[in-house]
Amino acid sequence: MSLPRENADVETSSEGYARRFAGPVGRFFLDRQAEATLDLLRPFPGASVLDVGGGHGQVTGPLVAAGHAVTVLGSDASCEARVREWTATGRARFVAGDLLAPPIPDRSYDVVLSYRLLPHVRRWPELVAVLSRLSRLAVIVDYPTRRSVNAAADLFFGLKKGVEGDTRPFTVFSDGEVERAFAAHGYLPTGRRPQFFFPMALHRGLRSAGLARGLEGTASALGLTRALGSPVILRLERRG
Repeated sequence: MSLPRENADVETSSEGYARRFAGPVGRFFLDRQAEATLDLLRPFPGASVLDVGGGHGQVTGPLVAAGHAVTVLGSDASCEARVREWTATGRARFVAGDLLAPPIPDRSYDVVLSYRLLPHVRRWPELVAVLSRLSRLAVIVDYPTRRSVNAAADLFFGLKKGVEGDTRPFTVFSDGEVERAFAAHGYLPTGRRPQFFFPMALHRGLRSAGLARGLEGTASALGLTRALGSPVILRLERRG
């Protein structure tokens, strides 16, 4: 019996999901994510970037504005909706295909990026293999780490769902687990950016971007975010 197709990006490409990042608090989240992403891409100016499962469009604009040649891979044609403002004008491309067997040759892109996907796919080691295969130079992914309050994700899932409404169960990884998976395909970690010390659901519940910036600024200054922040944005580079 064939395994069901991985299509977690259909949800993250939806208008309902985008509403979770609406308003000043959502903008704070996205700005922080974009800043970390562009910082990790600094060694690769003007790189071709494949954003796997990137129909949410969260980093498409910043990547295009920074001069990168962006292609978004979605599991379904509907995943183009939120990136159409860039694809319709030729500033980015969209490709639909099986996320675990995309119609793309090996090493087609300088950098392969994937956000909001790794924790939600069932066969995540296969996704790691695909990201590694399609990249020439580096892979950038995000994931919730056990070295944070996400270690109690199951305990707080009901509270998180009460705040966010449409949140889904997700896999929480150890840093070593992710690094070993990529090492098996010849990639080593070269950059790590934990994003938030406090749970994102807490910031959403408090509904104050100013308070969120203050809390996270204090946590960063104390070194708490570097040690215990989540989700982590991780850059891994191909050996040799």
